[in-house]
Amino acid sequence: MRAARLHTCGEAPEVADVPDPEAGPGRALVAVTAAPITPLDLLCASGTSYFGVPATPYVPGVQGVGVVRSSATVAAGTTVWFPTTAGMAPGDGALAGLAVVDDAALVPVAGTLEDADLAALGLSAIAAWTALSLRAGLQPGERVLVLGSSGVVGTVGLQAARLLGASAVHGAAVEPAAVETGLALGADGVVTLRRDEDVPALAARLREAVGEVDVVLDPLCGVPSSAAALCLAPGGRLVNLGSSAGPTASYDSAHLRSGSREVRGYTNNDLTAGQRADALAAVERHAAAGRLRVEHERFALDDVAEAWRRQASGAVRGRAVVLPG
Repeated sequence: MRAARLHTCGEAPEVADVPDPEAGPGRALVAVTAAPITPLDLLCASGTSYFGVPATPYVPGVQGVGVVRSSATVAAGTTVWFPTTAGMAPGDGALAGLAVVDDAALVPVAGTLEDADLAALGLSAIAAWTALSLRAGLQPGERVLVLGSSGVVGTVGLQAARLLGASAVHGAAVEPAAVETGLALGADGVVTLRRDEDVPALAARLREAVGEVDVVLDPLCGVPSSAAALCLAPGGRLVNLGSSAGPTASYDSAHLRSGSREVRGYTNNDLTAGQRADALAAVERHAAAGRLRVEHERFALDDVAEAWRRQASGAVRGRAVVLPG
């Protein structure tokens, strides 16, 4: 089969002919139809993630969509979404014609979306949906601020917050175009972040624009997270699920304690199989109805190196999705 293989951390993978993988006990063989290149793929392949330096060469791709060839639990011919541990543990991922996946990890899908559309949503949409619904415990009528609202997690977060019943949804992002995009997705407003701004200045601008909020969805960390925490209403929750703006943030103790405000961490790795399947089903249902979308660009497997570099540099609008078939 043809597969993208990463030989050196920090470099793009290269396409090569490799032997077809074989699925052992408890494992399924899936013919991959679409696989996105995600921030987690790039992080793992950099060799600097908290998972450690991956053993190379390996096939990246922490998730994909495909058709079951063989499985002990799912009928052959079923279209599924699946996660992998590529880059986080020994083994290959989804950027190949065939992938071997744990039977228990397969998530049959309704087939109401094109495979590439579902792949573009994938784990990022699951993260945004469950960080809001489960980790933040978003309640109907609450107010939400989505940091990094121009990224895939952020754009899904804007839409998901509204679908989950938020009464007001605001975004915040560096890119000037994020204002127009956010408003088109239903945001009540979008604050433009400035890379050189300090916490007090940004907090003042955020409070002026959004007032107090009950939930902050935070894939950024850094200065934006520290400033957004100062916008939390009493009982408010900030859920961090990334560090695009920096690895650390600081929070005002008096502000947190005086209103029983909380800072919570989130990872997809803590989801049960049922929670992950339920979130993906909700995402697929809303996307099929036109209520949830994410921009993406499609690439042939032979163009994976270009797709990888463009995703890493931010040149792709939304998500790069590779079509191995």
